[in-house]
Amino acid sequence: MNLRKSIAIAGISALALLGTACGKDGTPSSDNNNGGASGGGAPGGSNTASAKPQLPTYTVKEGVDLSASKTWKTAKDRGHLVVGVKDDQPFLGYQDPATKERSGFDVEIARMVSAELGLDPKKIEFKTIASVNRETAIQRGDVDYYVGTYSITDKRKEQIGFAGPYYISGQSLLVQKNNTSINSKDDLKGKKVCSAKGSTPIQKIKNEFPETTPVEYDTYSLCLDNLLSGQVDAVTTDEAILKGYAAKDPDKLKVVGANFSEEKYGIGLPKDDAALRAAVNDALDAKGADGTWLAIYDATLGLSGSPAPAVPAVERY
Repeated sequence: MNLRKSIAIAGISALALLGTACGKDGTPSSDNNNGGASGGGAPGGSNTASAKPQLPTYTVKEGVDLSASKTWKTAKDRGHLVVGVKDDQPFLGYQDPATKERSGFDVEIARMVSAELGLDPKKIEFKTIASVNRETAIQRGDVDYYVGTYSITDKRKEQIGFAGPYYISGQSLLVQKNNTSINSKDDLKGKKVCSAKGSTPIQKIKNEFPETTPVEYDTYSLCLDNLLSGQVDAVTTDEAILKGYAAKDPDKLKVVGANFSEEKYGIGLPKDDAALRAAVNDALDAKGADGTWLAIYDATLGLSGSPAPAVPAVERY
């Protein structure tokens, strides 16, 4: 009887360990607020946790003096940076509804820059700012800088400043993993293509691909549901966003074809803070050259299965 009891206990222990080791597929997670000290981005595929690329460690740079930057000085006196981000883009800018933890490529870029500015990335106060309110939040000082699929445009430069770009994206296509009929934009004839209602991507489909059937929903999540159920053939928006969805469910989804537009993602900051803009550009240059940028990509968007693009050259002005 003692032997049977011991075997039973051992079996229960093994099952408990197995349950601990298995995470829930398709749910972004991270070691948020640890400054990237360890990590593995976010689960979402069939890879084991040990096989996933790990997030880099960000060492806080010592001796940084950006007193010429009012924004930096305010953050230094405060003890931390306030950074605007998004919270609904898996593997880009995402906040777990249960744990409130932040994860994704953009979030890690924000942490990386914080460390290069001499401010502890573990102490960042992240604020979710809707796209329509980004310029206002920067101008009012609600955030010190903003990192969230924020395209650099001349019109926006009239109101705020930009460092970067730190990523170059563009309109692309997301399809089911087993789809062999769509490999690029040239294969869209007769296909149902979904995007957000009133968005630039769906307008481009209507204008430039008249032989497709455009499908519009209020959110990309509804497009995704219809793609997985086979009611549409493809979803289209910025390639970086689509990579996030593919990384969340790599066994069912993939990004295909070359981008057919160009979006340069920059870090938005106060327009007249040239000292901060120069320092952030220096940080992007340094971390692009030493492999940190690539390590961030591999542990986030790289889980989509799409190889890393080239690190973009910083455009100073």
